[in-house]
Amino acid sequence: MLLFSCCQIMDTLKGSITIEISKDASAGVVDRFINLCKSDYFKGMPFRHVIKNSVIHGGDFDLNGAAHEWILKAKASGENALSPKHEAFMIGTTRSPNSKGFDLFITTAPIPDLNDKIVLFGRVIKGEDIVQEIEEIDTDEHYQPKTPIGIINISLIQEL
Repeated sequence: MLLFSCCQIMDTLKGSITIEISKDASAGVVDRFINLCKSDYFKGMPFRHVIKNSVIHGGDFDLNGAAHEWILKAKASGENALSPKHEAFMIGTTRSPNSKGFDLFITTAPIPDLNDKIVLFGRVIKGEDIVQEIEEIDTDEHYQPKTPIGIINISLIQEL
């Protein structure tokens, strides 16, 4: 069980989402995320993929490897059956983070194989309705939003 100890506000084009960050999830990932937030790294970052009943994915670089395959084939394979061990509204990044970028995922449903692909380091504590509103936007066949949607900014409201 993760212990949550830091809060941040993610302002999106649809509204604000309050997230709690867990330092014990992966200290290196959390430190990097917080440092990127402080340097306005996420300011203006688009959500690249929106998959209903799965994830919302933001990032500023092209994906490759296992995470890319998982995102684009998740719905097509029908392997997103609900699992009680993986919750909706969790925040994570890829297990093999790109040193030049940072993937940001918000789960919108329990995902069975989440631990194989994403390091969870936070959860949504307010704004689940905003996450669901983002999840409902129209996407193309590659799960890319037809209308741009993304993060306006992320601000720290409570230190670790």
